[in-house]
Amino acid sequence: MNEGNARRSFLKLTGGLVAGLTLADYSILSRQAAAQTSAPGLPLPDEPVEATLKRLFGNRTPQRGDDKIKLELPQIAEDGGNVAMTIDSSLPVSGASQVSNIYILSDKNRRPLIAKFSFTPESGRAFVATSIRLATTTDVRAIVEMNDGALYAVSKHVRVTISGCDLPPQS
Repeated sequence: MNEGNARRSFLKLTGGLVAGLTLADYSILSRQAAAQTSAPGLPLPDEPVEATLKRLFGNRTPQRGDDKIKLELPQIAEDGGNVAMTIDSSLPVSGASQVSNIYILSDKNRRPLIAKFSFTPESGRAFVATSIRLATTTDVRAIVEMNDGALYAVSKHVRVTISGCDLPPQS
């Protein structure tokens, strides 16, 4: 075999290996993506808030929690990309009935579930201080889930002047 034929054989073999690895990688990634979109509990793109509530809580309906949960948000958020908020609950984090999770949802975000915080007796109290992103003027909900399945909810309306989810690039 001369040098030209050897080079061609080597290039064919290398090209075949690269093509085979690319197809295998594509196949694996496609299966992973399909598994993620069909897995229970994961949101679909542009999921309505009602579907999110159903996915998270099934048929359980949250009770009004105004006397148990304090939700602080600005009435007007000048930048939806950085909205400070706090959630403080008087509900216990230890004992027979205790806070297990706090969910933050935005009714008009593309994916309404913004965050989920889990609590244990070592947490001390059910308190969250964070910043969130809001796509547009919307209601923001804080839902406290107890270990016995009880739900308590509060919400506030926030007027957003500049969207935080699709801001144009800064120049």
